[in-house]
Amino acid sequence: MAHAQEQKTTSAQYLCFRLAGEECAIGILRVREILEYDAVTKVPAMPPWVRGVMNLRGGVVPVIDLTVKFGLPESPVTRRTCIVIVEVALDGEPAVMGVVVDAVSQVLELSPADIEPPPPFGTSVRADYLLGLGTFGDRFVLLLDIDRVLSAAELLKAASLETQDAEPARDGIPAASATKTTTKTRGAADSTTGVIA
Repeated sequence: MAHAQEQKTTSAQYLCFRLAGEECAIGILRVREILEYDAVTKVPAMPPWVRGVMNLRGGVVPVIDLTVKFGLPESPVTRRTCIVIVEVALDGEPAVMGVVVDAVSQVLELSPADIEPPPPFGTSVRADYLLGLGTFGDRFVLLLDIDRVLSAAELLKAASLETQDAEPARDGIPAASATKTTTKTRGAADSTTGVIA
């Protein structure tokens, strides 16, 4: 009984970042790396929320713009713009995606008591994309369900990017698939942002 009660009150850490003026966060265990925004290669026939692909240690990783995904104007790239490398589930297998964010702010620890159900309206993010609304002090943070934000069907579309390394181009458009990963969660602080990933 005591163990069950301890599980219910266990806190979890979230990486907080800014998206078009909104404070958002994803579970720290889904974060693999935080990178400075670098060259992203555009790929034809992709959804507008796919900025393109980037080279990550020899692997091709799709880069997603969440502001466009949420129906907001594309954010300009600044010196604080980052690409957060996250792990998502693709057909039951781990896959790596890059997510463009305006700025990484902090790692936040929240207990279950600090998390409210997703609000049905009043945010720029669809309620079904949210795990909940985190509260800390007099501020709120949108806790994103990254697997729903990058749903299986949409992931398959974006993930067709990486096979350009393995398959010849057809009609001038390369095929590709999201980079599979067995990377363990990193514990080192990111050299650019100082945030533990």
